[in-house]
Amino acid sequence: MIVSDPILTLSGISKRFPGVRALHDVSLALKPGRVTAIIGENGAGKSTIVKILTGIYRPDEGEIRVRGEARSFASPRDAWAAGIAAIQQETVMFDELSVAENIFMGHMPTGASRLVAWPEMRERAQALLKRIDAVIPPDFKLKRLSVAQKHLVEIARALSHEAQVLIMDEPTAALSASEIDDLFRVVAQLKSEGRAIVFISHKFDEIFRIADDFICLRDGEKVGEGSIATVTQAQLVRMMVGRPVDQFFPKRDVAIGETVLTVEGLSNATEYADVSFSLRQGEILGLYGLVGAGRSEAMQGLFGITPITRGEVTLEGQKLSIAAPSDAIAAGIAYVPEDRQDQGAILSLGIRENVTLAGLTKHVKGLFLSRASEQAETRSLGRKLSVKAAHWEQRLAELSGGNQQKVVIAKWLATRPKVIVLDEPTKGIDVGSKAAVHDFIGELAGEGLAVVLITSELPEVMGLADRVIVMKEGRIVAEFKRGQWSAEAIVGAATGAGKEAA
Repeated sequence: MIVSDPILTLSGISKRFPGVRALHDVSLALKPGRVTAIIGENGAGKSTIVKILTGIYRPDEGEIRVRGEARSFASPRDAWAAGIAAIQQETVMFDELSVAENIFMGHMPTGASRLVAWPEMRERAQALLKRIDAVIPPDFKLKRLSVAQKHLVEIARALSHEAQVLIMDEPTAALSASEIDDLFRVVAQLKSEGRAIVFISHKFDEIFRIADDFICLRDGEKVGEGSIATVTQAQLVRMMVGRPVDQFFPKRDVAIGETVLTVEGLSNATEYADVSFSLRQGEILGLYGLVGAGRSEAMQGLFGITPITRGEVTLEGQKLSIAAPSDAIAAGIAYVPEDRQDQGAILSLGIRENVTLAGLTKHVKGLFLSRASEQAETRSLGRKLSVKAAHWEQRLAELSGGNQQKVVIAKWLATRPKVIVLDEPTKGIDVGSKAAVHDFIGELAGEGLAVVLITSELPEVMGLADRVIVMKEGRIVAEFKRGQWSAEAIVGAATGAGKEAA
């Protein structure tokens, strides 16, 4: 097969955010009739590339060329006009509108009177759906469709614009095996029409089934590329994780005590099932997995944020009934959420108000709230975590991301927990703040606190954890003890490439 010139190229693309280098000098070429898989751990830069391709972000450096012509996308509309369309894991369309309206949203056909030509739009929508063998009535409201059918409507929408580059970002996450087969049949058809496809998935079996080429990212840099036929799953895993661990995360020696928490068969109707583990005093238990693995959802169930359908939680020998976060807090369980700004803190309030918020009742003296008591606890925890601020009344919005995270952790430590769940505690903070948080996590364990560490950063979980539990598609698929794991084995379990990668 003769492959012609690329439809789209990225050359020397770099993108930075405060404290984070998302991409550095990344180049790729998308060729007609080829599927290019972009692979990498969470945080490797995959989403940033998609957002640059679709005009959501503008690169700080580098060049985008479409059909050899240099282009600059100031908005998603510019990328759309250049023939680039994205099919996301969660569809971005309008449930209350019809299939035909969604397909032609933004460019509905009109008649001489400039009114929408409804019969023509329905007819053209039907023709587009037929091109991809989608048996969907164009008059149906979108909300009546399954996730798989919505993906097909998105593809028909892209075809209505004659898009030449289609980006599929985790499109199979919520699909059944037969629906995945249908989607891949459509992908094969799009390839035969000469379109370039970007495919992003954490499922290696899908990558090897559908992709022609690959590009591997690690820490925002391209570390490998080529034909998918020339590599094995084990080689891809090694590309994804090939970095040193121990020197960045020195492990503290901590005496592990008695079992504090036991979780048996924790399940939710849709997001996780049969999650079971134990946790000991002074132990750091790592929860590792890729997007959609169900780690955060399971711990939110444990904390009472979302309901569980079945399961048993025992803390220090006592069975708990956790119907709300207040029950978990009262029992001695704390949960530091991944989204600190929206879920973990109130940015418009000061440091003191945030730190004492979860345990406010203990600062009530008589009928009144004691400001002196609040200030004393805030000062103690703030100094312990080395929070850098002008004063303890400073608004949280004025602090750096790393210091905001320290305040959120301080808030939960103020409740005097026995178990603390840290969900992506270093997400979006700079290297110096990460080191401080890592050091403090070790300190918490040293003081006898039982810690659950949810992280997408492999060096972090390998550097800090005593044990690692790996989740995939809502279930625990592997467990490793410290000294008995490898980066390849952990990622292999998370991606389903475990046997070959091991």
